Amino acid sequence: MPALTTTRILDIPIHHLTVAETLARVEAFMAEPRLHQLATANPEFVMTAQRDDAFRAVLQQADLCVADGIGLVWASRWYGRPLPQRVAGSELVYHLAAACATHGWRLFLLGAAPGVAAEAGEILRKRYAGLEIAGTFPGSPHLHENEAIVRRINDSQADVLFVAYGAPNQDKWIARNRDTLATVRLALGVGGALDFITGRAVRAPHWIQQLGLEWLHRLLREPWRWRRMLALPRFAWAAWRESRRLQPNGRPRQP
Repeated sequence: MPALTTTRILDIPIHHLTVAETLARVEAFMAEPRLHQLATANPEFVMTAQRDDAFRAVLQQADLCVADGIGLVWASRWYGRPLPQRVAGSELVYHLAAACATHGWRLFLLGAAPGVAAEAGEILRKRYAGLEIAGTFPGSPHLHENEAIVRRINDSQADVLFVAYGAPNQDKWIARNRDTLATVRLALGVGGALDFITGRAVRAPHWIQQLGLEWLHRLLREPWRWRRMLALPRFAWAAWRESRRLQPNGRPRQP
């Protein structure tokens, strides 16, 4: 595979990949005998990483870190290194489930509220003929459950793992356990994707997604998220300021 191109936004490397290229990388990963971590970053991730050193390290060390949020795609243009496409995590889970069915990879769903992962697994199994759900479990990212959850996943012989603990917990959990998940070759945090699959949450209409206003749709449906949404203008201001200081090669501009 060719070397990955990145745009570094506020110290977080975002890989230049389309959905198809991401899936090609995943297929290559599955042939290697180790766990690969995929992160689907958005502006909120980036701003959380500014004050959470452990989360920043996880994103920096992920095997793939793709632009889930359209804000990252827009910001990459300010840096003179435009990302090719948004790779939405809530859509990527369907592509990966289809790939699991095609290639015979066993999929484990971890997290979300009790019963959600099991229901999502059944929906995906019916949608993609041949998909094998290795297991489902709500669990939690707390340390006291860690050993039992890892044992459950290892016993399932899962190849691919979706973790729905929400960021940054899901991504930290994967990083913490990447050396003990014996059979998993790909793990990614999927946030609220299992709720979307089961219909407990509703994504914005496609035209709203195309306009980059999915955040507004979610805010109108879930107004209690307004504090979290403050990360968006803060991200835009911080990224714009940084982009003015840097050349496209990432070096400081000459005065």
